[in-house]
Amino acid sequence: MGAGAFKNVSITHLKDAHMLDAATRQLVKATAPVLKEHGVTLTRHFYARMFQHNPELKQIFNQGHQQAGSQQQALAMAVAAYAEHIDDPSVLAPVLALVANKHASLGIRAEHYPIVGGHLLASIREVLGDAASDELIAAWAAAYGQLADILIAEEGKLYQQAANQRGGWSGWRGFKVGRKVVESEEITSFYLQPADGGPLPQYRPGQYLSVRLLVPQLGMMQPRQYSLSSAPGGNALRISVKREAGNSTPAGMVSNQLHYAVNEGDHLDVAPPMGDFFLHEERSTPVVLLSAGVGTTPMLAMLEQLLQQNSPRSIRYLHACRHGGVHAFRQQLANWAREYPQLQSQVWYEHPRAEDIAGRDYQHVGRIELAAVAASAILPDADYYLCGPLPFMQQQKAALLALGVDAARIHAEAFGTGGAGV
Repeated sequence: MGAGAFKNVSITHLKDAHMLDAATRQLVKATAPVLKEHGVTLTRHFYARMFQHNPELKQIFNQGHQQAGSQQQALAMAVAAYAEHIDDPSVLAPVLALVANKHASLGIRAEHYPIVGGHLLASIREVLGDAASDELIAAWAAAYGQLADILIAEEGKLYQQAANQRGGWSGWRGFKVGRKVVESEEITSFYLQPADGGPLPQYRPGQYLSVRLLVPQLGMMQPRQYSLSSAPGGNALRISVKREAGNSTPAGMVSNQLHYAVNEGDHLDVAPPMGDFFLHEERSTPVVLLSAGVGTTPMLAMLEQLLQQNSPRSIRYLHACRHGGVHAFRQQLANWAREYPQLQSQVWYEHPRAEDIAGRDYQHVGRIELAAVAASAILPDADYYLCGPLPFMQQQKAALLALGVDAARIHAEAFGTGGAGV
């Protein structure tokens, strides 16, 4: 299901917000300032309460994001935004597209919503105290119920589409690691093949997989989402995972387990491909790919798809990383640039090493500054795809807008929780 289709359907449903009476909407909207100021306190209380009463849900939620506080922050922002836009929540359609895809990739089902809703309402009452009147709780119950119905419907469509294709499935499926390939000092690729010997599904270049494995430090299964780093149609699903520093830190629990404990022949649980960030293959416009660090992974899938189809679309690929030691897929990209005249690439090293060769390994020192390369990187009517750390994303989007690029032509994906934020 394309993101555009999702947004159209969601906007239709979200415009039914008038089904909530004016008094209910006013009560919910009145809490928006409080949620903006104290939302993290509320969501921190909510998660602690939910995991205390329903510890089985810890295996669905990313405990790394929980420990880092990013999941609490993301939920607080989402709840405040919903309250603020309760009169016309259709503006939240892009966010809900992202949320529905993430939920479907993690196996969140309709039966989970009453559990979450019950703990959210209880948390509002417990945190706000006397300010949480019965009328306010009832209003939030109605608002949550409406939002839950929208997400359940959209996630149901995603589950159905994922299952009703050749090689498709719903939930978790066993895969074995056919190959494990070191791509740089930090990134390793895993080639995943169905353990049942069945076919692979199709997906859209730019989408991701959820992978689940046991984390010994936590004593539980943990899911993580990784972009598919090769074009569809191969004999394996490839993910390329950056090893985060410290195997006991929240960010590194799963990536270090994959790098050091998962080997060829081992099995992993895998959910179907999902995601609302993908290459718009139906277009004939030029394509400009901008990435930093491990943000190269979805770009590789897009680029490989365009080249395999021998697309006549002009392609520019701009990538930034710290130095040659962490520059994954360097040789593959250099080979493609030599072989395909429609592709031009430029690389930035922030801190080149002595062994890195200018002109061969990289063309620029520092960080990507689009204004300095606008003549070669900004193409008329091009579509721009961005992926990397949030500050990188925000900077590049601002630069593109300043250079006159239409915001509708900018497509962004950021790793982590809470969406691109751009």
